[in-house]
Amino acid sequence: MGAVAAAAVLGALGASQIPAVAAAAPAAKTTLAKTTPAAKAPAGAAAPEVPAPTVRQAIGEKTLRLVDEARTDPWKPSAGKRELMVSVWYPARSGRGATAPYVSPALSEALYGNAKLSTVRTHAVADAAPAAGGARPLVVLSPGFGQSRTSLTSVAEELASRGYVVAGVDHTYEAAVEFPGGRIEQCAICGPEQRDNAAVVRNRAKDLRFVLDRLTADSPAVPGLRIDRSRIGVAGHSIGGASAVEAAGQDARVAAAADMDGDFFSEPPADGVKKPVLLLGAARAGDLGGAMDTWSPAWKRMTGWKRWLDVAKGGHMTFTDMHWLADQVGLPEGVPPEDAAGAFGTLSSDRANALTRAYLVAFFDKQLRNAPGKLLDGPSAEFPEVAFLKREEGGGPMRQNP
Repeated sequence: MGAVAAAAVLGALGASQIPAVAAAAPAAKTTLAKTTPAAKAPAGAAAPEVPAPTVRQAIGEKTLRLVDEARTDPWKPSAGKRELMVSVWYPARSGRGATAPYVSPALSEALYGNAKLSTVRTHAVADAAPAAGGARPLVVLSPGFGQSRTSLTSVAEELASRGYVVAGVDHTYEAAVEFPGGRIEQCAICGPEQRDNAAVVRNRAKDLRFVLDRLTADSPAVPGLRIDRSRIGVAGHSIGGASAVEAAGQDARVAAAADMDGDFFSEPPADGVKKPVLLLGAARAGDLGGAMDTWSPAWKRMTGWKRWLDVAKGGHMTFTDMHWLADQVGLPEGVPPEDAAGAFGTLSSDRANALTRAYLVAFFDKQLRNAPGKLLDGPSAEFPEVAFLKREEGGGPMRQNP
């Protein structure tokens, strides 16, 4: 996977994003390079936008502050009860209104050392009224370590445009997180010596389950938004992906889980994970059976429908907005090309974004909507970059209705 190389680039972006079993080099704190316009954006063009959803449907975004009164924060007990920030994306009644910011200037500074990413524009209207309709399927997203929930905005907007409710979770003290009023809590466990990756996975699973509690409560967190409690999926990037699978193994409400290039650090439940699981990785084929291969042992404990897909030309950040944003705002100066490839691969960011959205949509459409489709049946001429390393049908649950 090039984890060491990826750690070097991501450290230069301002935080260590990769769980550190393979990240031998410490993260260097530098700033982003001078803005390098994307190939399709001439100098002087408007600020970059998150790649537009492929479906023309108005979407909204609501920001929530949630407090788990049943839990003291494990990373900073002096802070009191566990406090989370959550973005909820959903089909909106109208596309008119101001779009939600990607990040504020202050949070961009805290995450990346400058305010550049605060110029990025999204497609979701802030606090828009939800569209009419019945109860909708829910997908909860967990970002990579050190990353903001906004790093999965493109995936979230795509799913929302297709009728899903999507909740992106910030795991406090695992990255810089901004709370109402401009308060920013910094990462408290970002040093490798401070972090127990298995403990992070276990705590994130608790975060995800708490968010499910709040979003599926009788009194909705977003007024007018109805969620189908029988159609819930979870997904994440890096350690967020491992946490999604952990939550699926623990919570009967979760019907399916997707892990985007996240190594496993905790043991699956004794009786395995019986839910459908999608493993979407980058350049893992050469690691099969090796010391760094945590997916093969976990695969044996997944007993439902499952797929292991590999993007040979991808990098650890291929499945997030960071790949596309690196093209828009420029990679950090002085980073060797081979290190950049470890984080972003040699695949173009446009293709990376397209395949990530396509396969996640296909997975959740299949598992939460029982929708027809052949993308997950085998190699696709549309996405030749994606190889099927392993696949089994299992007996995973299917959900009816769109």
